[in-house]
Amino acid sequence: MNYRIMNADKDYYVHPSAFIEDDVFIGEGSKIWHLVQIRKGARIGKNCIFGKSVFVDTKVPIGNNVKIQNFVSVYHGVTIGDDVFVGPHVCFTNDFLPRAANPDWELVKTQVMKGVSIGANATIVCGITIGEYAMIGAGSLVSKDVQHHELVYGNPARLQGYVCYCGNVLKKTKDPLPDSTILECEKCKKLVSI
Repeated sequence: MNYRIMNADKDYYVHPSAFIEDDVFIGEGSKIWHLVQIRKGARIGKNCIFGKSVFVDTKVPIGNNVKIQNFVSVYHGVTIGDDVFVGPHVCFTNDFLPRAANPDWELVKTQVMKGVSIGANATIVCGITIGEYAMIGAGSLVSKDVQHHELVYGNPARLQGYVCYCGNVLKKTKDPLPDSTILECEKCKKLVSI
């Protein structure tokens, strides 16, 4: 197994304390920091940053320009798209009925789409999709799908508004907006279709 990938022919950085199993792809410009573990078959995109003690399970695909902060575990069955931010101590799950020994264990998949931001200590229950550029507040328990550009937080997480590509809050609301609603960002002036 590869304990250290730091030689001159690599176009990414892996800290000497990280543990990278065989058959892992790491894209150029990525930085893998202290005590990170990446399991066999994982695919890491370009320009990613993994903070201290991140765990990436077997066969997990992670897109380009992803930042995963300290002490996050990304388990088998989770897919993370491009430009995603995952705050410290975020917890992903992959089993609805966990037992220490279960011969009938069934993997339940989770999709985190492009541009999503997930705040510190959020728990993401398996079997959901988090839509593009959605934002999850710190400490939230997310147990249902989150639509594109939605701002959700709480326990359980509920709709609190909508956010722009830049992360600015577009509209605070607890009610879903009608389809084809266009909102303009006061900060970057982009138009966002809800």
